[in-house]
Amino acid sequence: MKATSSTPRARALAAGLREVRVAHGLGLRELARILGFAPQVLSLWEKGLRLPTVADVALILGFFQVRGEKQKYLLELAGSAREPDWITADISSFHHFEQDTIKLVNRETGIVPGLLQTADYARAIFESSTLPIDQVDSRVAARMERQKILTGRTPVALQAIIDEHTLMNMVGSQDIMSDQMDRLVEASRLPHVSVRVLGATASYHPGRGGSFLVMEYESASPIVLLEHYRCSAFLSDATKVAAFRKLAKILADSAMSEEHSRERIAEAAR
Repeated sequence: MKATSSTPRARALAAGLREVRVAHGLGLRELARILGFAPQVLSLWEKGLRLPTVADVALILGFFQVRGEKQKYLLELAGSAREPDWITADISSFHHFEQDTIKLVNRETGIVPGLLQTADYARAIFESSTLPIDQVDSRVAARMERQKILTGRTPVALQAIIDEHTLMNMVGSQDIMSDQMDRLVEASRLPHVSVRVLGATASYHPGRGGSFLVMEYESASPIVLLEHYRCSAFLSDATKVAAFRKLAKILADSAMSEEHSRERIAEAAR
């Protein structure tokens, strides 16, 4: 049983196994004892640092009587967990990818990054999408919950790179936009948050191709998220990740300074 590089599928599988166990109120050591696993091994499975076999996952799911789509989803992850990239329409486990990060680099081309959105701004976005109305509240609540990684005891470092036109793209109302700009200015003053604005007159750069999020970890390989309408891609292939890291540096070098960016955002708030 070799250590993995903590691929996106492996991390999603780990989160799923952990959620199943916690939902049934069973401790890790207790489950390990009942099923005959070493506690250390089960712990590594739930961290995505080692991979259980499909049979191991089936045993755990069988013990908890997990059936239907959840069973199918986790077994499919177990069978493909070593693959470095993952294209999926289901990013329900996305917040688990952010929880253990030490640094995030978020490039957004049209909207304010989710971790820096106000509740009203986020609500306006969701209400303008094709989401059913009854899902809007839960999505807003989930987005606000995600933002706690920036305010905890050991907050995650965030580098956000946004386009200047994002400051002027109307989302909701003028009041919502003004409050959102105030929120950006406030966040940009935090020691662990950097907000950089790419000028509207900047020459062409490859970053115009789309948004991306680079997630860095202390003891696992980085992951890149490309999030699009109804389909997202998680990348952990080293060559692809290196390309996005390089792109982030190119964009940062082309953007306004943090101080100039803050001044430009403050102007947009008026």
